[in-house]
Amino acid sequence: MPAPTLTSVTVERIARVAVDMPLPHLDRFFDYAVPEALDAEAAPGTRVRVRFAGKLRDGYVIERTTTSTHDGTLAPLQRVVSPEKVLAPEIVRVIRAVADHYAGSFADVVRLAVPPRHGLTETADPPTYPEPTLEREPSVLPAYPLGSDFLTALAEGGRPRAALALAPVQHRLGDWIEALIDTALTALRAGRGALLLVPDARDLARLTARCVEVFGRGSFVTLTAESGPAARYRAFLAASRGAVKLVLGTRAAAFAPVADLGVIALADDGDDSYADPRAPYTHAREVVALRAAQQGCALLYVGYARTAEVQALVAKRWLVNLEPPHAGRRELCPVVRVAADTDLALERDPAARSRLPHDVFTAIRAGLASGPVLLQVPRAGYLAALSCADCRAPALCEVCRHPLAGSPGPSGVVPTCRWCGVQPGWVCAECSGRRLKAPRVGVARTAEELGKAFVQTRVVQSSGDHIVSEVPDEPAIVLATPGAEPRAVGGFAAAILLDTAVLLGRADLRASEEALRRWLAVLALVRPAGEGGTVVAAGEAPARALQALVRLDPVGFAEQELADRVESGFPPAAKLVTIEGSPTPVGEALGRLVSVGADVWGPAEFSTPTGVAHRVTLRVPLSQGRGLVAAVREMMALRSAHKDDGALRVRVDPAVVG
Repeated sequence: MPAPTLTSVTVERIARVAVDMPLPHLDRFFDYAVPEALDAEAAPGTRVRVRFAGKLRDGYVIERTTTSTHDGTLAPLQRVVSPEKVLAPEIVRVIRAVADHYAGSFADVVRLAVPPRHGLTETADPPTYPEPTLEREPSVLPAYPLGSDFLTALAEGGRPRAALALAPVQHRLGDWIEALIDTALTALRAGRGALLLVPDARDLARLTARCVEVFGRGSFVTLTAESGPAARYRAFLAASRGAVKLVLGTRAAAFAPVADLGVIALADDGDDSYADPRAPYTHAREVVALRAAQQGCALLYVGYARTAEVQALVAKRWLVNLEPPHAGRRELCPVVRVAADTDLALERDPAARSRLPHDVFTAIRAGLASGPVLLQVPRAGYLAALSCADCRAPALCEVCRHPLAGSPGPSGVVPTCRWCGVQPGWVCAECSGRRLKAPRVGVARTAEELGKAFVQTRVVQSSGDHIVSEVPDEPAIVLATPGAEPRAVGGFAAAILLDTAVLLGRADLRASEEALRRWLAVLALVRPAGEGGTVVAAGEAPARALQALVRLDPVGFAEQELADRVESGFPPAAKLVTIEGSPTPVGEALGRLVSVGADVWGPAEFSTPTGVAHRVTLRVPLSQGRGLVAAVREMMALRSAHKDDGALRVRVDPAVVG
């Protein structure tokens, strides 16, 4: 068929198209005339080809209309790539909201929402998806105060939103998979869809296996970027066509087009796997919150720990807090204590200040009498924050109070703030000392030491590329780096948290929050207190995160963490935008944003593979956050329209700076 021309179409048939053009100054929809031959196929949500700036480009039909604000003659659609409707109107609204939130473009975000087309998969006969089995009753959420109310509201078609702080223990009430399944069961019984999100492929495999047992094989799909083009597109089509109402996935599934979406449940929102490393640097936690607000569906965050971001939503009463009663936690969860946490213990144990105090060996021996013992050792290669070599107080930036990191210099370690730059002449605020230290510890040496101390005991290592998924219920010493801990059949008899100061001392605003999250994940692998489950942490007892661990109080810790963020002016209590690039474009961008009235940190220098770059950070109160993001988007649009030299990387509320 010959290509349509301007004279062969009428203006009564108009398609509003999102053209695949990520340039900021072209971040809007464009009107095209629809030729009569394409009228039936060019439906909202379909992929099309259009001519834009003299070139053929891909796009999506957003809507059909009969009016246009375009003054001239409309160009025609060139062809409909596929009649498959892959972009639902509700997803369009979510994409727009996410793009605006992160100062990005619609074209950048739609690539996250809609996987690339796979023609053979699209035209093939679709698989048969049996109806899920819904005979099982919820088993975890009803055991928590207000948990039954959440499920009742969901079953009645409501849109409850909550944050569940699970009891960290190897027990049914600490089973995050069962908590997710409870929400899916309730939504599916009400005839609504469910979307369950987990951080990575390892967690997805566990969730998938359990869902096969509960709902039946083939009654749901898994959507993840790692599954390959054909499998990913097949799962996407099953959801968009309404063949399944239950979708499991990682961050790639946050936009999954689930029919009649009733609930989104996201596990362990503090995991950095949810942060997309590509522009506009979205985070699944924020994406699902925006989606729940846009689509009016229920939302549940599930985890052993609580991030400051989720706690901020609880404080605003946008989320309901679900957590076990304090007495119940004490009775159910493992007993937690800090090694050598009294003056008497310090006097009796000459090695109390070492990495392996006497209490650690005592706990290992007691645990080995009834089963395997887990030791968590911080990963070698963590960039430790600097601390005072005299009093051990964390070294903080004198301007923004962010932990200082160390970089090598001609005369030793140079203290550097990732927000504000080099900090010459640092002096400890506690003792006026000037000496700095940055400890690093690896897992291999620890395994060697313990292998010599417990000669007759099997030693297992799980880290890096060699991750052990499960160990039998027999005496063994299992050493694992954070995130690589295996599960034990029947739970670990005891667990040891070594080098806690290394996790707490990372040069990251979230160091304490992340450390507590890692430790609670270990507790969740240990038997209940009634079965002798014990956890010993080797570290400084006064540390707030360790105290929260001993009290089994992640919510209280999150409340204090949020209060600290409010005081220091960091997210989620303020809006931050970082701009990175070569010195000249960064300086020009900053000049265009002077009228915003933001606090400016930097420029801070950092090394890249291509040379030295600069980073500036802009901060405003939350009430001015939308204005700042809008101003940044306008600045990027002006740079794009003027074709300014030098690329800039813009991130809104970055999870990590480095």
